[in-house]
Amino acid sequence: MLSRIGESLFWIGRYLERADDTARILDVQLQVLVEDPSIDEATSCEQLLQVMGVEDYSGTVNRWTILDLLAHNPDSSNSIAAAIDAAREGARGARETLSTDMWTAINTTWRGLPAARSKRAPDLFTWVRNRTAMINGIADSTMTRDEGWNFFMLGRSIERVDMTARLLSTAALAAGAQLAWP
Repeated sequence: MLSRIGESLFWIGRYLERADDTARILDVQLQVLVEDPSIDEATSCEQLLQVMGVEDYSGTVNRWTILDLLAHNPDSSNSIAAAIDAAREGARGARETLSTDMWTAINTTWRGLPAARSKRAPDLFTWVRNRTAMINGIADSTMTRDEGWNFFMLGRSIERVDMTARLLSTAALAAGAQLAWP
């Protein structure tokens, strides 16, 4: 397998997992902010941005800031929009190894992103989770279990581990432990 194709498949898996995980984290975070008035919104949002690796933000930090930086803004490398865009670019680079169904699902997700960004936040997160689950299901059913599959799964798995570590550090910070995230 060409290293270019392997790298593309790795990053496709990683970016799709990142979009899915970010949607899940944001959904929970925004739900908690709405339901628990005792939580300091600014502190909670700052911690979330720190854990998600967003360092270049300015202004007031609130739920609208995290929605912009982690969901809507395609120029923010940590956003759902940027992850879907990067997955599609990777798919374009590996198009000859992807099934038609998988390419179509990724491309349709990318094309549907502008309309999805105009939805209410919970609906956007549900849309992202459904689309990434569909793409992963298509990958499961159409990809041969060769090196390409292994690269795709490796990308998904590494991103899942990274997000799990981020969530654990958030829980530790909330419990008062002092952790430094690299």
